[in-house]
Amino acid sequence: MSEKKKEKSVEPKESVILTASYIFPNGDKYSGECSRSPEGMVKREGLGTQTSANGLVYTGEWKDDKLNGRGRLELISGAVYEGEFKDNMFHGEGTYTFQSGSRYTGSFHRNRLEGEGEYTDAQGLVWTGTFHGTSAPALKLKLNM
Repeated sequence: MSEKKKEKSVEPKESVILTASYIFPNGDKYSGECSRSPEGMVKREGLGTQTSANGLVYTGEWKDDKLNGRGRLELISGAVYEGEFKDNMFHGEGTYTFQSGSRYTGSFHRNRLEGEGEYTDAQGLVWTGTFHGTSAPALKLKLNM
């Protein structure tokens, strides 16, 4: 007679959410929410702030150890991006304010201006249209009357 072995069904355990502060070997600092997988791996997940050793600051949502969701990135140059991120890139709707004070508000795709948007120059003039990276043919000046 042959015996049948019963196989046990093992459900994977869920990740554990925790709050942590961490200093990376390169001097970067992270403070915020993390998750720990059943295997013990810790990754940034949820809300947190990361400051690089050279002064770059990101505050916002993390998923899978990457900038994913809404956040604010303060660049070393003084420029600031506020909006949506996907896989560490500007992706979705957002506003990029240049060091000069001019700003672009609109769509981003993989770190590029892409789609409908509005550009306000340093003099306060507002230009609207469709942007494709560094080109924006047929921009229209928005008049305030």
